[in-house]
Amino acid sequence: MTGPPPLAVAGNVNVDLIMGPVVPWPRAGTEIMVEGSELRYGGAAGNVSLAWSALGRDHQIAANTGRDAFGAWLREGFAPYSVRWPVAGTATTISIGLTHPDSERTFFTTRGHVDALSWAEVCAMIDWARLAGGQLLVCGSFVAGRLAGEYHALFAHAAAAGVRIALDTGWPVGGWSAETQARARGWVAQCHCLLLNEVETAGLTGGCTPEAAPAELLPQMPEGAVVVVKCGADGALAQTRGGALHRVRAPRVTVADTIGAGDIFNAAFLAALSDGLPLGRCLESAVQVASAAISTSPRRYGTAAAGSGGTRP
Repeated sequence: MTGPPPLAVAGNVNVDLIMGPVVPWPRAGTEIMVEGSELRYGGAAGNVSLAWSALGRDHQIAANTGRDAFGAWLREGFAPYSVRWPVAGTATTISIGLTHPDSERTFFTTRGHVDALSWAEVCAMIDWARLAGGQLLVCGSFVAGRLAGEYHALFAHAAAAGVRIALDTGWPVGGWSAETQARARGWVAQCHCLLLNEVETAGLTGGCTPEAAPAELLPQMPEGAVVVVKCGADGALAQTRGGALHRVRAPRVTVADTIGAGDIFNAAFLAALSDGLPLGRCLESAVQVASAAISTSPRRYGTAAAGSGGTRP
């Protein structure tokens, strides 16, 4: 059965340990008690894959794991998509997310296995013939350091295979230095879809507002490219080259858990874009799904808008 253009994601899958809420920040040498904790599958690529699965979208995911029990747990949790994942000769990456009463988060993340993921491994994991005509989301750029250093080869191979690149860089650990900005802009110039939050957008552009950022970035990108800025509680906006600026406001919800919200937005947006929906509808779908996810526990993803080709193979 014919379906929409195929989807894939490449990048970081890791273990998330969520604890909180934490207030005030503890003094060194002390111990505090928190209300809850949750051990779960995470990482930007992992969150996207989980969202696509929840939305009934077939996809591919290229990632790796560590050599320990956590690595085995991740591969089991993402089966059957993880069948070709390589095992790095190091411990699994763990991210501890401390939540705060105002819905902000603080993360402590180990480098672990994610930093060892290579382009050669990603290339071997993806069925490029099957992905032809579709989209590959590349994410976790500043934690998957080895892969990011080989993006030039990844992007060239994708272009030759007829695959469009979507990019969510994440936040650079050292901040947006001039060198980091230049490096990321080199990536952006080869991408057909850029998905950043408002803080990342300001860092990449040297201070542009969300509304001004697409006009700043789109001239550097391929024909037909789209820039999306995620603005949290204020919703999201997007624009294509030569097109109108679209903005969708987020509904008011009672927040339960915002961790991974941007990744879930990415998954829903790209699914809607793959279905051929107009840009405004893609934003509406992504905001709807992300809002449902952050306001439910256990997490639910709502229903993404469906286009004419939304049939799962």
